[in-house]
Amino acid sequence: MSDTATKNLSGFGEKTDSNGNEFLAFTLGKEESGIDILKVQEIRGYEAVTRIANSPDFIKGVVNLRGIIVPIVDMRIKFQLGEPTYDQFTVVIILNIGGRVVGMVVDSVSDVITLTQEQIKPAPEMGTTFDSDYLIGLGTLEQRMLILVDIDKLMSSAEMGLIEKLAA
Repeated sequence: MSDTATKNLSGFGEKTDSNGNEFLAFTLGKEESGIDILKVQEIRGYEAVTRIANSPDFIKGVVNLRGIIVPIVDMRIKFQLGEPTYDQFTVVIILNIGGRVVGMVVDSVSDVITLTQEQIKPAPEMGTTFDSDYLIGLGTLEQRMLILVDIDKLMSSAEMGLIEKLAA
């Protein structure tokens, strides 16, 4: 693994005794992705949101979570994965990023997996057709491959407009 890839991977996931990083695995369409478990505050079933006028389509609205107004982002719309359906498996992952609470709608959550540095491969360079800035890499575990998302970078991107840029 290159020095750049190693540097980008450091600090992600909870460190375990086996020197691995823990990621929450979830599905968006047919793809399985993972985010740093330390960014997850809680997992909730999808419930109706209060729509905010003039917000981008992927920002579904806001919910009141124990007195905190939380913006809800539907990642299926954000990544253009077709028309989302809301069923009993649809969940909202409540994230705490840079002190700001944000909800992320996904198709389902499967489990928490531990990946060693050797199991995390750098994201492939896709040129200008695909922005991989918010990807940590690809995690491999037996027959599974997870797209590991740098949720800090994604949620603090100018396009999302939800969270001020995090200190580097």
